[in-house]
Amino acid sequence: MSANGQYVIANGVNTYYEVHGDGEPLLLMHGGTLTIESFREQTPALAKQFKVILPERRGHGRTADIEGPISYDLMAQDTIAFMEVLGVASAHLVGWSDGANVGMLVAISRPDLVKRLVSIGGNFDARGVTEGFAAYMREATAETYFPPAVEMYKQTSPDGPEHWPVVFEKIKRMWLNEPRIAPQDLARIRAPTLVMSGDNDWIKLEHTIDLFRAVPGAQLCVVPGTTHLLLLEKPELVNRLIIDFLSAD
Repeated sequence: MSANGQYVIANGVNTYYEVHGDGEPLLLMHGGTLTIESFREQTPALAKQFKVILPERRGHGRTADIEGPISYDLMAQDTIAFMEVLGVASAHLVGWSDGANVGMLVAISRPDLVKRLVSIGGNFDARGVTEGFAAYMREATAETYFPPAVEMYKQTSPDGPEHWPVVFEKIKRMWLNEPRIAPQDLARIRAPTLVMSGDNDWIKLEHTIDLFRAVPGAQLCVVPGTTHLLLLEKPELVNRLIIDFLSAD
């Protein structure tokens, strides 16, 4: 936990978050099963220009799980409540993977809260993932899932390591069935939007292009030589692309 880590109750969730830097507010929204440490290559660079706010969603990192399912809609509601409790009237939203999906839903339902949106490895339909990733998730268990994510959960979760299988099953169920964002709803996004992915992403390139085409005026960036983990594979390039987009007139 960072020295500036704090908690706030938002939508009934005791949400952990950190703030780094000064300037325009920017929410960095992590991927599924991950923690804010996954932005270790982005936070220092972005904090030089923005007030970077990093919340951990329900059942992730230092934010405890609560009874009931985990869904993208619920996490979008949590994010909206989080911004309202902190008094953030509007902010840039930069989301990676699940964080990108949540960011899209916030931009659709509360356009007043979103200045600019960056969707990195996001998908608007559960069928947008590659068959390889879909097959992996169908077979994955709490014991076999991506070890670094499991270890980070066990190190940080206030629910204790024994709760990991419960959270994993909730997230797996969500991934196999969600999101289900209609293209006509994507067309309601008014924030300037950058759609970014790796050229060998776990999201189908065709699906990423469909997302880009569905959001009015969106920009598309496919980072060469990267996968779904592009933020860690080519951080300097990705950081520069994000900063250039957010700083554009």
